[in-house]
Amino acid sequence: MSDARRAKETDAGAREPEIETARPTAARRRRRARIVRLVAPLAILGPGLIAANASNDAGGVAAYASVGARYGYDLLWVIVLITVSLIVVQEMAGRMGVVTGKGFAEVVREHYGVRWTTVVMFSILITNLAIGISEFVGIGAASELLHVPREVTVPLAAILVWTILVRGSYRWAERIFIAMTIPFFAYPIAAVLAHPHWGTVGHAIVKPQLHTSPRYIYLVVAIVGATVMPFMQLYLQSAVAERGVRVEELRRQRLDIVGGVIFANLIAGFIIISTAAALFTHGITNVGSTADVARALEPFAGRFAKELFAVGLLGASLLAAAILPVTTAYVISESFGMEKGVGRHFREAPVFTTTITVLIGTGAIVALIPGLPVITLLVAVQGLNGVFAPITLFFLWRLSRDRELMGEWRSGRLLSAVAGATVIVMTILSLVLLAAMAINPGGL
Repeated sequence: MSDARRAKETDAGAREPEIETARPTAARRRRRARIVRLVAPLAILGPGLIAANASNDAGGVAAYASVGARYGYDLLWVIVLITVSLIVVQEMAGRMGVVTGKGFAEVVREHYGVRWTTVVMFSILITNLAIGISEFVGIGAASELLHVPREVTVPLAAILVWTILVRGSYRWAERIFIAMTIPFFAYPIAAVLAHPHWGTVGHAIVKPQLHTSPRYIYLVVAIVGATVMPFMQLYLQSAVAERGVRVEELRRQRLDIVGGVIFANLIAGFIIISTAAALFTHGITNVGSTADVARALEPFAGRFAKELFAVGLLGASLLAAAILPVTTAYVISESFGMEKGVGRHFREAPVFTTTITVLIGTGAIVALIPGLPVITLLVAVQGLNGVFAPITLFFLWRLSRDRELMGEWRSGRLLSAVAGATVIVMTILSLVLLAAMAINPGGL
């Protein structure tokens, strides 16, 4: 064999393995491209989904369950209307975070001074402390429905949440928060198992049923307070700023916000539907605890209804128990111009980490007090939130319209009108609730 032929065969043999290995590499690339196309829609999930679903916390679940048990499907129309308002409010908060790169309290301090910032800070601190306690109460109630003592789950949950916020990174925490929304799917399943009359559900949505009783007004305020919660907008703006979302990514951020709000309010509607079908239609209109709700669901919604309700409540409470302290820490740190950020150590951000630690510790300790009237406490917290919410929303509405602050991204007339109407309605409802409580406190 000639040297030329031998060299040619040698070269061919040397190239053959390269050809063989190139084929599976190309196949892997095609598979990877298909996977990317499938999961690409999930890439928009982030602060918008987390913030909206944090509203379906223990207090929100209690409020929606009380509404379903007391008035059946009659208040579903409120969920539809408030969805529009919440999309507008959340979009304003997200847009402000993107455009300014700053949290809400920081912007308020720069534009309105320390006094108004202090007013906002204390209103948020009071409501968030109360709601934070209710989240750990919800964790304990959910675990007991699953036959695990609250004395075990509440401390473990507190340690878990603290570790995520103080020892983790923002990206890591965000992925965990998104995963915490998965248990919410338990509520649509529970609603289907409860066998509601879907025609009646549709009728209640398009034709509002109004009542004049103080209890009805109280529950309307509780629904609004549970759905449009100031900490959601505060977390969203600070999280968007910390995430570093650019103006060019604003459209994607809006999709995250709109999708998150629609998903969260669908869950709220399903909670009302399931309790209305299982409780109200069978004459069970008063519930004193989450265990009462779960036990009452079981005969009508199937043997696993109680477990589904408990899983949903546990996931909701855990998510909000993590979001509330970090939101409060953002606000207090921004109010004083202090260092902030998820995963920052005490020496780097002492105010931020101390606030998180105090709120988590307080919530866990109070939740372990025996004999707490769970449903009454949780619904009362949402009523309190509904009273204080207009303060935060007013400043959010004003700042989003500020030409100097927002430039070409300031709110237009339509968005401003919807947001302004939301502030006015929530203020009126709060005043009516306070008047009803003063005239007939026993009627609530």
